[in-house]
Amino acid sequence: MDGSPATRLEDVRAAIARAAADCGRDAAEITLIAVSKTCSADVIRPVLAAGQRVFGENYVQEARAKWAGLREEFSGIELHLIGPLQSNKAGQAVQTFDVIQSLDRPSLAEALAREIPKELARSGRKPRLFVQVNTGEEPQKSGVRPTEVDEFLAACSNRWGLEVEGLMCIPPAEDPPSPHFAFLRDIARRNRLPRLSMGMSADFEAAIQLGATHVRVGSAIFGPRG
Repeated sequence: MDGSPATRLEDVRAAIARAAADCGRDAAEITLIAVSKTCSADVIRPVLAAGQRVFGENYVQEARAKWAGLREEFSGIELHLIGPLQSNKAGQAVQTFDVIQSLDRPSLAEALAREIPKELARSGRKPRLFVQVNTGEEPQKSGVRPTEVDEFLAACSNRWGLEVEGLMCIPPAEDPPSPHFAFLRDIARRNRLPRLSMGMSADFEAAIQLGATHVRVGSAIFGPRG
C-alpha cells in the first residue's frame, strides 16, 4: 500500500465522492469514520492535521488513553465506539465517545439508560446511539438478530428512554456485502431511522450505493494492522 496515511485519506475521500456521484447522492451526506483502533497517537496525528475529525475505536480503555491528549491538540474531534461494549464499561464509554454504534442487548441498554443521564447532568452532552444488527446471524458476532430488531428498538425507546438514530452492521466475511447492506437499509426504513453505518475498506462504495450515511474505513487509510 503506497503513500502516507494522509495521502491515503485523500484517496478514500475521492473514492467516496465518486461513489456518491455514481448513485446521485451528495458526498456531504456521507460521514467518513477513520478507524484508528490499534494506531498510536503519532500515526493518527497526521490524519488529524489533514482535516479528518471523525474516528472509530473498538475499545474503551485504548480510546481513553489515546484520545485525551489528542483532543487537547485538535478541536472538533468526534469519536465513535464501533466495537463490542461490556455493560460494566458503559459509564466510561458514555464519558469518552460521541457516538456508540454497538448497542446490541437489553443489559447494555439498561446500563446506558443509567449512565447517559449522569453524563448529561455532568457535562451537558450525551452520546448518539446506533443499534448493531447481526445481519448474518453469526453466533460468534455481536448484534441483534434481524427478527428481534423491531422489538428491541421499541424497547429502547419505550422501556429505557433511549434515542436511537441509526443501525450498524458488519456482514459475514464470506458473503457478498450488498444484500446485507440492502437488508439493513430496509430495517432502518421500516423503523424510520435516518442513519446507516455500513461499509468498510473493501466495500464502502457498495454501501454508499445502498444508502450508507457512515462508512468505517481503517486499513485503506492506516494500512494493515499488525
